Amino acid sequence: MSGVFSGDSIFHGRLRRAAPGLFWLGLVMVLLGLAAIFFPMVATLAATVLVGWLLLVFGVFALFGAFSIHGTGPFFAALVLGLLALAAGFFLLFSPLAGAVALTLLAGIIFLLQGAFELVFAVEMRPVGGWIGMLLSGIASIIVALFIIAFWPGISLILLGILLGVNFLTTGFAYLAASRSFRA
Repeated sequence: MSGVFSGDSIFHGRLRRAAPGLFWLGLVMVLLGLAAIFFPMVATLAATVLVGWLLLVFGVFALFGAFSIHGTGPFFAALVLGLLALAAGFFLLFSPLAGAVALTLLAGIIFLLQGAFELVFAVEMRPVGGWIGMLLSGIASIIVALFIIAFWPGISLILLGILLGVNFLTTGFAYLAASRSFRA
């Protein structure tokens, strides 16, 4: 037992030393989150371009990696994956508005799948405490998915920016709270 507590004190000591950095990181994230919420179209387009660059870089590495794979099937699978990633990256970079529409639909599908998974998980864990929280989370995810799908594509230019802003805002507040609790 003493090993667990000594590890905790080491961890807490590290957090205490990192508290000023957590404060500044939290503050920057809160400001970025507010900017994304107040300017959701700019944030949506920035996120779309970022995803485009990430897909482009991945596609290049996947293409080069394909040529080191032995076997016809795996080689062509890696080659096709690399080419698809490159195509998606170019699409997002050169058509960011259309890319935002596609990414918004993808986000709606992901929320729908997550909600369905959480509903099934809640039903499976029903005898155990906490299943209602999982059920509510699943219902909330499905409601968000239905909202996205119902207002798609019109919502596409602002939704990703708002989601990004809310995520940055809540993460920033979490870092601020952590920095405050670990001040020396």
